[in-house]
Amino acid sequence: MDYFNAFWVGGLICSLVQILLDKTKLMPGRVMVLLVCTGSILGAIGIYQPLIDFAGAGAAVPLLGFGNTLWKGLKEAIDTDGVIGLFTGGFTACAAGVSAALIFSYLASWFFKPKMKE
Repeated sequence: MDYFNAFWVGGLICSLVQILLDKTKLMPGRVMVLLVCTGSILGAIGIYQPLIDFAGAGAAVPLLGFGNTLWKGLKEAIDTDGVIGLFTGGFTACAAGVSAALIFSYLASWFFKPKMKE
C-alpha cells in the first residue's frame, strides 16, 4: 500500500504541475521556484509533513518536498543557532542531496557526450 500511495500522490503532483505548465505562460524555471516556495509554505503551516507521512517518497521527492526540507532545516537551525540559522539552515538540511546531484551529474558527463541539436 505504501508504493501505491507514493505512486498516486507523486503522479497527482506531477499531473497538476504539467497542467500548470500547459495552461499558463509560466516558464519552467518560474514553476520550479513556485513549487519550492509552495513546499516551504505548506511545511511552515504544517500541511506538508502529514502528506509525506502518508505518501512517503511520492511527496518527498518532488520539488515541493525540497521546499519542505529547506523549511525544516531553517526552522531547526533557528531554534539552535538563533538568527544565524536563517543563513545556514537550508544549506545544512539539503547539503547531501544537492551534493549528490552535482557529483553524479558530473560523473555522468564523463560517460555520456551530449550532442547539440541543430
